[in-house]
Amino acid sequence: MDKNNVVLSIKGLNKTIGKKQILHDIDMECYAGEVFGFLGPNGAGKTTTIKTVVGLLLLDEGEVKVCGHDITKEFEAAMENVGGIVENPEMYKFMTGKENLKQYARMRGLDFSEIDKAVEMVKLSNRINDKVSKYSLGMRQRLGVAQALMHKPKLLILDEPTNGLDPQGIKELRDILKDLAHSDGVCVVVSSHLMSEMELMCDRVGIIANGKMIGTYTMEEIISQSQESVTEYTIETDDAEKATELLEDGENVTAQGNMLYLKLDNKNAQQEIAEAIKLMAKNDINIYSVHPKESKKLEEVFIELTGTEGDGQIG
Repeated sequence: MDKNNVVLSIKGLNKTIGKKQILHDIDMECYAGEVFGFLGPNGAGKTTTIKTVVGLLLLDEGEVKVCGHDITKEFEAAMENVGGIVENPEMYKFMTGKENLKQYARMRGLDFSEIDKAVEMVKLSNRINDKVSKYSLGMRQRLGVAQALMHKPKLLILDEPTNGLDPQGIKELRDILKDLAHSDGVCVVVSSHLMSEMELMCDRVGIIANGKMIGTYTMEEIISQSQESVTEYTIETDDAEKATELLEDGENVTAQGNMLYLKLDNKNAQQEIAEAIKLMAKNDINIYSVHPKESKKLEEVFIELTGTEGDGQIG
């Protein structure tokens, strides 16, 4: 990731459709050599932002630059640097993968020599002469990425590229996108609702909710928010009240029925829980089970950041 090489710059982007303002002062920067995840609940404004960047929607206010070219003043120069799949890639199913790419090359005035390079990058060489009707969804997605790469874009934008893919297809696409960013220096922007994929795929994420940017974070920052400094242990005993009096630690020790709850600082938690168990055993309190409470999952962190209740899926 090269922070001195800003590939996509969005400043003060506003967009109203009908009477509803969809985007409110969106600010975002994406760099060469990174996979940038664009996340938010359904209807948050992700697709509207992406469609504006690639010229499918006009912006109302603000500035969008690709490789320094303003999309309102230098649209063609900006779009020369952009490759993308905003909806599912449209292909002629009665033609082979290669024939589809040749057709695209003719439309864009590209040299056929770029086809083999792009196909190799997406690891589709062994099936490129098969008809697209025989392709799996994952293969069609990779063919779409190959098509988007043929003019060597500096910015690759993919809107929900893992939708409908099986785990193997997702892994293959993830590896391709990471390789494009980290080995070839492409700025890859991906919107997705799969938190586990964002963790494995992205270097940074930008979070949007209700058409407003919540913030931009490295994956390390997001993960650290799911790792709390205090762990709560649940201990099942035959005398939780006696154990509470014995441990005498105010609000950090509570009892309910035969359950004892201990809040311990993570730095000394293992030692303290061991000492608490020894003390209870020494005082003839039977211990049936000890369970640390799980850390917050990444989905919970995103729900907290966006203020959106849901099923843990960010769309």
